[in-house]
Amino acid sequence: DTFYITKEILMRTQTSPMQARTLEKHDFSQGPLKMISPGVVYRRDTDDPTHSHQFHQVEGLVIDKHVTMADLKGTLQVLAHELFGDKFDVRLRPSYFPFTEPSVEADITCFNCGGKGCNVCKNTGWIEVL
Repeated sequence: DTFYITKEILMRTQTSPMQARTLEKHDFSQGPLKMISPGVVYRRDTDDPTHSHQFHQVEGLVIDKHVTMADLKGTLQVLAHELFGDKFDVRLRPSYFPFTEPSVEADITCFNCGGKGCNVCKNTGWIEVL
């Protein structure tokens, strides 16, 4: 599921390694950790209206006391509205990922049909963005 340039060179498949590097360097005696890791990633996906072999990924990590899913929801709503505009609704769906818990996926209103359902959004009215 990856693109190798040579046997030794792999095109980046995710931005997650930045979280580990930041965790190793962060001095928690200086305060909580809040970081984002944006970047272009490459995967061997078949291109269609909702998938691409190249896309932008943004990962975030917050470690602090009293952080809740409400904080995550608010952050994701602001991010989605800044990236895609206020005319799109945002919804969170519970999901399972073995490396995070709790986990959610985020969708925005389909840009093509405005939420009515079409072939781009598989007639759901939503496009998964996270």
